[in-house]
Amino acid sequence: MYTEKVMEHFNNPRNVGIIAEPTVLVQVGEPSCGDALLLSLKIDNDRIVDVKYKIYGCGAAIATASVASEMVMGLALDEVLNISDQTIADALDGLPPEKMHCSNMAAGALHGAIREYRKAIAVEHPGSAS
Repeated sequence: MYTEKVMEHFNNPRNVGIIAEPTVLVQVGEPSCGDALLLSLKIDNDRIVDVKYKIYGCGAAIATASVASEMVMGLALDEVLNISDQTIADALDGLPPEKMHCSNMAAGALHGAIREYRKAIAVEHPGSAS
């Protein structure tokens, strides 16, 4: 059912935790009724310099959060916005169709975190291009 890469990331998830003083912290999903992802990013010069997460969910949710955290390390924010649920699934050599919502959660959290960061920058520095 799952690829070797999914099982590897499920059994040995990378970058688990919460950054002590994150630039941005977002949660997607709801732990009381299913999968949930808490994502913390450290951003410097419009680039992700650290990423950590806490995940509540199935093996596919754990694997997608893990691989997504590796994929975005060091990327510019605009590059991260180009990562889709399919990009994340492809990095795991595929997911069963019924588990694609897990990669949606990881991509959605990343995109949401960047939106929140950019909103905060716009408030702090009106007129700045970010």
